[in-house]
Amino acid sequence: MEEKLKALERRYSHIEAQLEAGETYADPELVARLNKEQRELADVVTTYRRLRKARQDLAEAKELMGDAELKEMAQEEYQAALEAIPGLERQLKLLLLPRDPDDDKSVMVEIRAGVGGEESALFGHSLFRMYSMYAQRRGWSVEVMSANETELGGAKEIVFLVQGQGAYARLKFESGVHRVQRVPETESGGRVHTSTVTVAVLPEVDEVAVEIDPGDVEMQVFRSSGAGGQHVNKTSSAVRLIHKPTGIVVECQQERSQFQNRDKAMLMLRSKLYHMAQEAQDAAISQERRSQVGTGMRNERIRTYNFPQGRLTDHRVGLTLYRLLEVMDGDLDEIIDALRADHQAKQLQEQSAG
Repeated sequence: MEEKLKALERRYSHIEAQLEAGETYADPELVARLNKEQRELADVVTTYRRLRKARQDLAEAKELMGDAELKEMAQEEYQAALEAIPGLERQLKLLLLPRDPDDDKSVMVEIRAGVGGEESALFGHSLFRMYSMYAQRRGWSVEVMSANETELGGAKEIVFLVQGQGAYARLKFESGVHRVQRVPETESGGRVHTSTVTVAVLPEVDEVAVEIDPGDVEMQVFRSSGAGGQHVNKTSSAVRLIHKPTGIVVECQQERSQFQNRDKAMLMLRSKLYHMAQEAQDAAISQERRSQVGTGMRNERIRTYNFPQGRLTDHRVGLTLYRLLEVMDGDLDEIIDALRADHQAKQLQEQSAG
């Protein structure tokens, strides 16, 4: 590992020198690639330098402990370095784990009502609000691509694009069935109902990553509709695309222009086809991802939101929080950090076993 770290540090220094020299600025694409590579290496190199400094401090303090006058100070420095080294070594191991190539991408999020009728649709809208507020906290933008809303303000289905650096890395663990337990607004008797919503998170991809034969796509146009299904546009600007080889259907009706809706629908279709291709490459991952979403039945859940108790439980990592309202206002970092840490721990375990 030491040789690999030295090589990464040399590469980082070389990129630094190239960018500082200014000779690359005639080539904007090269500058963008170098900046991206530098960002990817920064954490590893910084941590490696801290580890090397801690090891050096340890060796120097050990030598100074033989000096009676400096012994006490040297022992403190020795202990501090000794305690810092294991943590830095573990951090480096985590940073050197294989990265998901999609981690830096923006994401397409699909929320669909599952079991529970109108209450499920209302909770689907609550999840959309939660993710929108989380995106705002992280400086990301949210754009609705398609929405099928109910008269009471619920969302039978809503598809939205979250644009921002590292959005997929943070949100990919949200895929699955989300279960809610609460008294519905439509319930006069005050009984707690259990409903489900499914969430799918797909990385955004460009045209280069996925080639689509125009002959494989059937386009249908229709009038945009609002809550409850009433039509809100007099012209047929909404677009539905059907990918004939796979049967994938996507719709977009948020823009007034048919061309804008078509472009956004193509973006959604590319993301779905890319995700399908990624799954086909690895049957094990494919099975795992499919099982995360399941059919929307109550027992196939990754997370439970219990409103009467103000409790949230993520069943994958056994995390329980009693601050549900804050989570629904977009405070998701503690949950996402726990899921990422669990994923990394499993990667380290697999790496050690291999």
